[in-house]
This record gives sequence, structure tokens and C-alpha cells, in this order.
Amino acid sequence: MINIKPIIYKKLKEVADNVTDTYPQDWENFPVIIYLEEENKPYEITDDTEQMSYLRYKVDIFHNDSTSELAVAIDEIFASLGLKRTSSVDTPDPTHLRHKVMRFEGILDLNSRIVYQYRMEG
Repeated sequence: MINIKPIIYKKLKEVADNVTDTYPQDWENFPVIIYLEEENKPYEITDDTEQMSYLRYKVDIFHNDSTSELAVAIDEIFASLGLKRTSSVDTPDPTHLRHKVMRFEGILDLNSRIVYQYRMEG
């Protein structure tokens, strides 16, 4: 198992001030970015040791303005880490804020730190 959440947090803080991996305390300062590790599981085990981990992250962007520019910046951050965007969806929000949900994933070799991808169809 590997923990890259501190790296993700540091990079997200470069594009927004209000970044958290829990429910935000601050809904006054926009944009709000919530990032969660949805999956971190063994992908390949040899000799009883995890060699590769499957990682998936969810990013919620809340803004009182457009989320598009920030979504592009966040996509670039995750791409720089080798993680591929698998979803980016505008989501209706009852608070009338703009809300975009993005997901990123990859298979990380724990020894070489190379990130691999599933073959995606369509």
C-alpha cells in the first residue's frame, strides 16, 4: 500500500486555497475542493508482497462560478502524477452552486513508481 494523498493535497493547494479530504468547515471561500481516496487495493502480489496498487481518487469541485477552468488544472495535476481521468461530470446541486465530480485512477508499481492504466474501451 502507498499513500500519495499528501502529494495530491500539496498540488491541489497550488490551484485553490480551500482544499480538504473531509467535509469542508469553510463554505465561505470558493472554490471548494474535496478529494477522497475511493480505492487503494493490491493489484499484484508476488512472494506475499504487494508489488502494484490500484488507486482511484474522487474530486468534487464546488464554486459559485464556473468549474471548468479549475477542472482543467486539476486534470493536469493528476495527469502529472500518471493518473488518468475516467470521469468528469457536472452534477446538479440543491444549493445552486456549480458542482463537478471528477475521478482519476491508475495502477502504481510500488518499486519503480511507474503508473500504468487499464485499457479503456470507447
